[in-house]
Amino acid sequence: MTKIIVTGGSGRFGKILKKISKKNYKFPNKNELNIMSLNSIEKYLKKSNAKILIHLAGLSRPMVQHEKNITQSINLNIIGTSNIVIACKKLKIKLIYFSTSYIYPGDKGNYKEDDPILPVNNYAWSKLGGESAVQMYNNSLIIRACMTEKPFVHNKALTDVYLNFIFQEEIAKILPKLIKMKGILNVGGPIQTVYKFACKYNPSVKKISSINIKNVIYKKKMSMNISKFRKIIKKKN
Repeated sequence: MTKIIVTGGSGRFGKILKKISKKNYKFPNKNELNIMSLNSIEKYLKKSNAKILIHLAGLSRPMVQHEKNITQSINLNIIGTSNIVIACKKLKIKLIYFSTSYIYPGDKGNYKEDDPILPVNNYAWSKLGGESAVQMYNNSLIIRACMTEKPFVHNKALTDVYLNFIFQEEIAKILPKLIKMKGILNVGGPIQTVYKFACKYNPSVKKISSINIKNVIYKKKMSMNISKFRKIIKKKN
């Protein structure tokens, strides 16, 4: 079986992937593979003889942290990802990078993978910074995901923001079917408001408008076109 290295195994999605992954998946901790050290990355990858690396490590939530501490955001999401790309290129390792649907402008919705991009907040800019490095490496796949934890963890949900939320568990199960792909792929669920998605799993969730969210910018039409993703999954089943 092809050996697969996963960075960020202690994160929310990493922990889920670890639970359902097979023996060929390895989840190094920060002491074993530090994304801020190119030497650390190369040393671990050479020793592991890995053929594929799934890059999850970085800073995600709280989103306000990307506004308050841009140095941390830049270091972890842009510089750290760039180090991963350099190491993978040098060692000829396939790279799978998890980006976000927030890199799209959010003005019209239903964005395709080749539509123009314009990040809506600092978190999205940091993920695009990582994407820029990954795009330079041909042996890679960028997954623009719109995923969340199960059950829905928030007690309030946006009534005026349209997304493609899908639970992390679902993406973890689907991921092996995507590993051989290259390029860019939108991954998510049906287009709907955050509130409509949340209500299915938590009927007591309260409504909130994006205009009432302070310190972080949200656009209302953030949805992606996932037809390419659906075709792949249908073909693989």
